[in-house]
This record gives sequence, structure tokens and C-alpha cells, in this order.
Amino acid sequence: MKIFGTIAFAALAGASALAMASTSASASIVCNGEGDCWHAHANYEYKPAFGLVVHPDDWKWKEGEKHAWREHEGRGYWKGGEWKEF
Repeated sequence: MKIFGTIAFAALAGASALAMASTSASASIVCNGEGDCWHAHANYEYKPAFGLVVHPDDWKWKEGEKHAWREHEGRGYWKGGEWKEF
């Protein structure tokens, strides 16, 4: 019976660790030079030619700065008011 308790405890500990790891997904805020900002839900590699700035997820623009939230699903970036997928 002791082995059953040990196995059950190990399974519960493993499931707890997996649940905690899956909820700590990293995200970031990405802004272009036109003032558009959006949440990236994965760590994408943006080309320098895109002219984007990647900030931590808790970043906030300063008072007086002109930015606007423009959310979009998928992998891409805002440019000239259009979502460009890559």
C-alpha cells in the first residue's frame, strides 16, 4: 500500500509542475515606429528591417507618448495600418 501512495504523490507532483509551467507562458509588447502596439503571445524573431521595438509584458508607455493598442491574432506585425504576416 505504501508504494501506491508514493506513486500517487509522484503523479500529483508531476501534474502540478506541468500545470504551473503551462500557465507561465511568456509574452511581450511590440511597437512599431508609427505608434501601434500589440501583445505578442510568443517570442518571435522580428527582422531588424521591420523597425519594431519589443518590450516586456508589463511595459507601459509614458504620459504624452502617442501609442495605440492594435491587437491581432497570428504571427506578424503592424505596418502602415495593415497587419503583415510573416
